Amino acid sequence: QVQLVESGGGLVPAGGSLRLSCLASGRMFSIYGMGWFRQAPEREREFVAWIRWSGDLRDYADSVSGRFTISRDNTKDTAYLQMNNLKPEDTAVYYCATKRANGYSSDPHEYDYWGQGTQVTVSS
Repeated sequence: QVQLVESGGGLVPAGGSLRLSCLASGRMFSIYGMGWFRQAPEREREFVAWIRWSGDLRDYADSVSGRFTISRDNTKDTAYLQMNNLKPEDTAVYYCATKRANGYSSDPHEYDYWGQGTQVTVSS
């Protein structure tokens, strides 16, 4: 079992920055890939970013590429999402997630463990 807790959300003006954190507890955090997803009201949950367990491979949704950076510190069992140049359309609840199987995936249905989410609101 892996438990995930997100933090760092808030209200920021357009162009601002936030850093989200995802603290993991349980077994073998360091061998799992980590994903960040988001869900806006009345929209489906969508992929934002993914990082391999070793931290040497990343992937981003086109909508955030160049603005968001995913990272992790396995010594702290924590993954991060640095979000710069935020836009109103980035407003959503952001979730971190991981899955038992290794390997990349942008499909939220393939993830087994989820945090409770943290709200990010970007004002125009």
